[in-house]
Amino acid sequence: MEKITKPVSGFLAFGLSVLFFVAAIYMFSRIHDDRSNALWALVLFLAAVFLFKGLIVISPNRAVVLTFLGKYVGSVKENGLLFVNPFYFRQRLSLRAENFESTRLKVNDKMGNPIEIAAVIVWQVNDTYKATFDVANYAQFVKIQSEAAVRHLATICPYDHMEDEHAEITLRDGGDKVNQLLEVELHERLSAAGILIKEARISHLAYASEIAGAMLQRQQATAIVAARFKIVEGAVGMVELALEQLSKKEIVQLDEERKAAMVSNLMVVLCGEKGATPVLNAGTLYQ
Repeated sequence: MEKITKPVSGFLAFGLSVLFFVAAIYMFSRIHDDRSNALWALVLFLAAVFLFKGLIVISPNRAVVLTFLGKYVGSVKENGLLFVNPFYFRQRLSLRAENFESTRLKVNDKMGNPIEIAAVIVWQVNDTYKATFDVANYAQFVKIQSEAAVRHLATICPYDHMEDEHAEITLRDGGDKVNQLLEVELHERLSAAGILIKEARISHLAYASEIAGAMLQRQQATAIVAARFKIVEGAVGMVELALEQLSKKEIVQLDEERKAAMVSNLMVVLCGEKGATPVLNAGTLYQ
């Protein structure tokens, strides 16, 4: 478990180390006057080195993990010039937010269709103990587990509603819900390494190249059918309204055969892809 350590300020130790180093040089220069000055010079020099070795400089959003003879001592997140035990082993970590885009993975969605998917993930180290000691390389761990999470997300959701009409969430139309599912999946996988997921979003989503053409034709066909359905639905309403108005205003009396012919003609005009060419009847209605 992470333990935050607050070392003392390093300015006093830095000043003393400089003072001892200058004094060691002075005593060394006075060796010819007194041989014992050599011993004092050595002692002062070692004291300066000891103090200087205990100094650490920590920049904002950086941390240092301290260990002593293999035992975890604590983590330092305070910024500035600090002094710690010179015998502590130090390992530096970055606490800054980092992001990367996963490679475009080719996987099968819930319906078994091959698709290409990639995601952009923003993360940062939250627990320095777990990031240092619970995984071998936390940066590589983040990358591999993130790609595994993206793969798993693709397998539990269909690409769109065309494949599964009853699906609550699809990769194409899910939007924020899909991103939330990805964030939850990443949190479960990366919390063991002390990693905090700040944001995760799908950056690329498409059918695989081998079926992209067929799926495009299918989507076009579905759109054409839906458009035709609307056209026919509207045409039927217009024909019904026309017959109702003709009968209500008694503009013309039509028998069932002529009503059928009129309905047929109106449906052709209203549902045709091209403009109809009218044929004028110069005779009577029944000729």
